[in-house]
Amino acid sequence: MRRLWYGGDYNPEQWDAGVWKEDIALMRQAGVNLVTVGVFSWSSLEPEPGRYEFGWLDEVLDLLHDGGISVDLATPTASPPPWFSRLHPEAMPVTAEGVRLTHGSRDTYCACAPAYRDAAQGIARQLAERYHEHPALAMWHVHNEYGTTCYCSLTGERFREWLRERYGSLERLNEAWTTAFWSQGYADWRDIEPPRKTQYLVNPAQYLDFRRFWSDELLAAYREQKAVLREFSDVPVTTNFVFGGWVPVNHAKWAAEVDVVAIDHYPDQAGIGAEEQTAFGADLARGWAGGKPWLLMEQAAGGVNVGSRWHPKEPGRMARHSLSHVARGSRGALFFQWRASRGGAEMFHPAMVPHAGPDSRMFREITELGSVLPRLAEVAESNVVADVAILWDVECWWAMQGTHLPSSALDYLAAVRSAHRHFWRAGVTVDFAAPDTDLSSYRTVVVPSLYLVSDQAAANLTAYVENGGQLVVGYFSGTVDPDLRVRYPGAFAELLGVRVDEFHPLPIDGEVALASGGRGRVWSEDVRIVSAEVIDRYAGGVLDGKPAITRHEVGAGVAWYLSTDVDDETAGRLLGLPASPVETVRRRSGDTTWTFLLNHGDAEVAVPSEGSELVVGELPLRPGGYAVVRSR
Repeated sequence: MRRLWYGGDYNPEQWDAGVWKEDIALMRQAGVNLVTVGVFSWSSLEPEPGRYEFGWLDEVLDLLHDGGISVDLATPTASPPPWFSRLHPEAMPVTAEGVRLTHGSRDTYCACAPAYRDAAQGIARQLAERYHEHPALAMWHVHNEYGTTCYCSLTGERFREWLRERYGSLERLNEAWTTAFWSQGYADWRDIEPPRKTQYLVNPAQYLDFRRFWSDELLAAYREQKAVLREFSDVPVTTNFVFGGWVPVNHAKWAAEVDVVAIDHYPDQAGIGAEEQTAFGADLARGWAGGKPWLLMEQAAGGVNVGSRWHPKEPGRMARHSLSHVARGSRGALFFQWRASRGGAEMFHPAMVPHAGPDSRMFREITELGSVLPRLAEVAESNVVADVAILWDVECWWAMQGTHLPSSALDYLAAVRSAHRHFWRAGVTVDFAAPDTDLSSYRTVVVPSLYLVSDQAAANLTAYVENGGQLVVGYFSGTVDPDLRVRYPGAFAELLGVRVDEFHPLPIDGEVALASGGRGRVWSEDVRIVSAEVIDRYAGGVLDGKPAITRHEVGAGVAWYLSTDVDDETAGRLLGLPASPVETVRRRSGDTTWTFLLNHGDAEVAVPSEGSELVVGELPLRPGGYAVVRSR
């Protein structure tokens, strides 16, 4: 792992042996040194129950090894074969509406079904027994993008077991779920079901616990396969984390169970938002990895998927996205997939070798990037430099997805992205951190809409400020405890020196004026001062003259409160963040610093190199250009 990996998902079962040899030659030309094999190969490896066909995989792995290309060998358990679905209909997933799905796509299984768990361990064992000593093997890749949810009766049984372990008694569960509301009190464990579609609103605490449970259940399934692989090999084991509102996985918790954190990242905006999302995803991955190097396992080579439309990546954009990930801690840049598929559901998904073949702009850019990454191998063991942290808590995100909130516009992910964007646009690198971790190394900590807060986290943030930290707390923070019971005056009231007497949600796309000339969006509040200083006030409307932004000195530090979602210019002025078209990230090891510079603007930018050695690119930065500067 002491180099930068370059490559992507390779699906040789879609092609004949003649294409395999061409692929190896093209991979060598492009500088590929790692490919993921077998992710969706279960039906090719086990076409009938207990009948295995490994000959084609033997040949492919030998060819890759002879070509100097390492393999990230996957267990194919994200896509069970048709025979499994026919023999085990009880293992087909059930939606929240009670509809049992049928075979015909990927991820069609229930992770709580014993037959599925047994079959998954079985195919993992077959692969481990056969390939654990193969010289091409560099890493095991368990499953693919864990995230499938099921609401069937088997899931209900496992959910009840999980709840028994979490709460110990129905009395404690009833208290945590506030079941006295709407006559939901439980006197028998058998009456508790997953939060399926119901007449009106589901119990928000039940919904949150189900997300917590499902993350733990999927983690148990991952651990089972990892244990099988460990019986045969000490090769690193990972799985590829996928990010999205539908994903019931606590990646921060899972990170302790993988030997290297690996992510898939697919921006969904065509403009500069794709660059913002790339940096966001990379910083989040580094946070899950505890600041250690991680790996970009998948990205799209030639396009950004915006809704139902693929937007082509302009020349140079793919390289900038890849280098942004490397700058922020990735051990390399991998793609889905190597060669574009001729058919199937994702036949138009961009690939390193597109349908147009190697005589194409995309493959030429792939080859160019493949020549750049080896020159950056020296950064592989260095650390990313950041003295600002943004708090991230996936359970808070889940809670805000499932709770009947005062406004449908309240969006935890949007609030966190907005905070990250303010720093990204100023060329300031940030870490993501959990609310209850040691924050003492950061000069500034930002808390965007941290709706759900534990007592331990609240105490941790208070101690951070008292010891000299600068804390910036966003609206709707500290509102409920981990059981989703309302806190008043809120977890941060004393720290902030204010009381929020009333919520004033804004209309969709509505704004509120600030006395400073700025604007607020999404949300506003009737804030009462207890001991804080007013920095800005609302101007006009029912909150005219009321505090909008406050500052409170506590111990050796300062706690700020923003009771509305301020515009970018106001946030930049408040945080001292001037806008810049250049994405700037520093990595450091000992007395050596590597500065990554990515120009996302349409004009040339003069960037001082301070006499440092230029590793990649050129200065001044041309539009769309990049450079990496080493200095000591």
